[in-house]
Amino acid sequence: MLKSIQAVIGPDGEVRLREQVSLTHECRAIVTILDDADVSETALLSEKSLGEDWNRPEEDEAWSLLQRVP
Repeated sequence: MLKSIQAVIGPDGEVRLREQVSLTHECRAIVTILDDADVSETALLSEKSLGEDWNRPEEDEAWSLLQRVP
């Protein structure tokens, strides 16, 4: 089972979970450090899929009228 939870890591490396976790046994975990507090987690997680969608020739054509300078 994969489960994602939010945590805060202090300057001393101490990890503080932002919600209660109850486990029946010891589990491994992966920690991803999100250094820029101004970027939302949703934006970071959707960047790849949106980039694939937006970087298509059809998108360039659709927005071309707005890119023209009179």
